[in-house]
Amino acid sequence: MDAADEVLDVVDRDDRVTGQARRGGVYARGLLHRCVFVQARDARGRIFVHRRTASKLVFPAYYDMFVGGVAGAGEDYASAALREAEEELGVSGLPQPEPLFKFLYEGPGGAWWSYVHEVRCELPVAPQVSEVDWHAFLPEAEVERRIADGSWAWVPDGLEGYRRLQAFRAARQ
Repeated sequence: MDAADEVLDVVDRDDRVTGQARRGGVYARGLLHRCVFVQARDARGRIFVHRRTASKLVFPAYYDMFVGGVAGAGEDYASAALREAEEELGVSGLPQPEPLFKFLYEGPGGAWWSYVHEVRCELPVAPQVSEVDWHAFLPEAEVERRIADGSWAWVPDGLEGYRRLQAFRAARQ
């Protein structure tokens, strides 16, 4: 099935389901929907970073420090987080990602509810070639350097999620 044909829940500004629509129509009409962001770290604490394929509907060929994607119609955030993380990392048997916080992203590309999770991935990864052009586990300092120097084009929703995750972690200390 083409990704644009996937059926998603359409939600309101309070994240309540108001209907369903095909993904392509959701993006074309700017309808609110649900997404999951999962920060995957390896045993050494490095962050999984990847460049999205040029065929992606949203932010093609941009870099991201999260794996994840849209929640399908009727799918809860927790199920979507595990499914998307396993699909994009190319693993099975991943622990359930830990839910951290949710925010309403409104910016380039549209608007959607974004639930941020984290997971430890100690399995060998084999990312989907249809989703990922390049990948590596990078030290957080390298990710920070790449963000600061502007040498990589980052997905704007992931960059906002990353900044919110840093603030979330700082507030918990």
